[in-house]
Amino acid sequence: MLTKGSNTKVEIEKKRDSIRMSIFQFSIFSLFYTLSTNAQCAMCRAVLTSEGNKTKAEAVNDGIVFLMAVPYVLVGIAAYAVYRIFKKKN
Repeated sequence: MLTKGSNTKVEIEKKRDSIRMSIFQFSIFSLFYTLSTNAQCAMCRAVLTSEGNKTKAEAVNDGIVFLMAVPYVLVGIAAYAVYRIFKKKN
């Protein structure tokens, strides 16, 4: 017997489909939405253009890659955690 606060399997599937559709729509929107920027960090530009030292330029590039990779890893971990939570509920 269903109580007032319980959900049927059909309602749960509808909620999951709604969440999946929202994620899909956000992904498509994020994929095609871009912003143009014509700026560069003043300090990075000064370091890279002032001296012909190649190791400094490589260090700056490595730092940029590191700073870019960390948010992707964190989002991936969060997505995996949410996936595991939903998988346990089934």
